[in-house]
Amino acid sequence: MAEINHATLEVAHKAFGYFTHGIATGDWNLFIEMLTDDFTLWFPIGPYQGLNVGKERASAFFNYVSETCNTRLEATLDRVTSNETTVVFEFRDEGSLFNQPYKNRVAVSFDVRGDKICGYREYFGSDGKSN
Repeated sequence: MAEINHATLEVAHKAFGYFTHGIATGDWNLFIEMLTDDFTLWFPIGPYQGLNVGKERASAFFNYVSETCNTRLEATLDRVTSNETTVVFEFRDEGSLFNQPYKNRVAVSFDVRGDKICGYREYFGSDGKSN
């Protein structure tokens, strides 16, 4: 059984706090500051579907989500799973997406290197109306 890496968890929890601030307010600055220059982002749908590389591409993605989708979501954390370098946050989010009521279950995975996030993967799959 793998040992819990408390430093990895601490960095990931800090980043997740900045991430949830971003989805609630559209202000991604603190989250973006925690990303490595070679950051990779994987997203399942839309114009950013698949693998995206670089901090600039990530910044464009998160700002696109907030601005284009008119996203303002509150997250409720359900579960955290981790190993030495990766932390997965499972949460429910609810709010407004495209100016319509929205609910979903989401899992985001953060890969941690030092005190930065070097990778992000997002998974979701409910109907957008239930959680």
